[in-house]
Amino acid sequence: MWKSLYVALPALLCAALAYPSFALSKKADDAPYAHMVFFTLKDGSKESVEAFVAVCDKYLSKHEGSKYYSLGTMAEDSNEPVSVKDFHVALHSVFESKAACNNYLVSERHKAFLGEVKDKFEKVRVFDSYLVKP
Repeated sequence: MWKSLYVALPALLCAALAYPSFALSKKADDAPYAHMVFFTLKDGSKESVEAFVAVCDKYLSKHEGSKYYSLGTMAEDSNEPVSVKDFHVALHSVFESKAACNNYLVSERHKAFLGEVKDKFEKVRVFDSYLVKP
C-alpha cells in the first residue's frame, strides 16, 4: 500500500499544480467583474419598490461592456435562516472587466440615475468581485 501511495501522491500533486484555476490563469484586468448592489429604500411599499426598479432599468441596463444585467426584489418568502432581508432591490451586473465597470460608473446615465434616486434609499451596499468562473 505504501508503495502505491508513494507513486500516486506525486502524480496527484503534479496534476493539481498543472491544472490552473480560472482566476489564476487570467489577469485580474481581464477577468469578468461582478457589480452587485443592494438598495434599502426609505419607503419599502410595493409602489415605491416598483418605481425604483423602473428607474434602475431605465438608467442601468444596456451599458457598453455589460455581459449580464438583472434586477430583483427581496424574496420575502425565503425560509433560509442565513438569507439577508434588509434590502428591497438588488442589481446584478457583470462586466467584461473592471475597466468596463469603471466606465459604467462614470457614465452620464449612471450619474443621472444617482441624481434621480439619491434621496430614495436609506442604505446601499455594493459588492464587487472578480469572477472565478463565468
